[in-house]
Amino acid sequence: MNGPDHHDDPAPRRRGGILTAFRNNFLAGLVVIAPIGMTFWLVTTVLGWVDGVVWPFIPQSYHPQELINRFFGLEGADAVTINVRGVGVILFLAFTVVVGWIAKGLIGRSFIRWGEGLVERMPIVRSVYGGVKQIAETVFSQSETSFDRACLVEYPRPGLWAVGFVSTSAKGEIAQKVPRDDEVMTVFLPTTPNPTSGFLLFVPKADVIPLDMSVEDAAKLVISAGLVYPADKKAAKAKAEAAAKAAKQE
Repeated sequence: MNGPDHHDDPAPRRRGGILTAFRNNFLAGLVVIAPIGMTFWLVTTVLGWVDGVVWPFIPQSYHPQELINRFFGLEGADAVTINVRGVGVILFLAFTVVVGWIAKGLIGRSFIRWGEGLVERMPIVRSVYGGVKQIAETVFSQSETSFDRACLVEYPRPGLWAVGFVSTSAKGEIAQKVPRDDEVMTVFLPTTPNPTSGFLLFVPKADVIPLDMSVEDAAKLVISAGLVYPADKKAAKAKAEAAAKAAKQE
């Protein structure tokens, strides 16, 4: 009596196991390689862009490959033609430091005031310059300004909650004109997965729910579209204290 042949079963399982292992290893490798590759690509792209902007202002005879060729007496086929990427960035940094040093002096400040006064008389240019200057002062400000904490607010309607960042209490005309008796908080509501854009909300303090997670952990939650949740620090601390207490009793 011929029954079913059970010797044919292991082969499909082995093939499935090999494919599964291959897929898992590929995904694990992709998780490692993708951030490194994207970072390398972004850095080299920015360096190349800065070099492309700076090098036209540098005489050809002062380019690194030209200096190397003159120093070693190389000509024709022996000449070095390698594009030394990043030198333009160094020159740009040096130039920016010199400009900043001059701008802090009396002559530099006077020249900047004269230039800004000239720009103020140009209808379109003054709007562009004013906006860019405000952004630059905000981004590159050396003052210790940052979001105070992460929070939850009901948005875009009651019953739906969004992660936001409390920057400060509302001040000036905003605090005076908002028809609420309690304190009004300034909340930045970022978009997902790009947290650099978002909405500025003025929310009554009673409607703001503070979160225990740090601003960095909340930002990771927003960027990952809810896929990366921070660890519950209070629960972890309570678990560690309970484990320590149990070990002490033993």
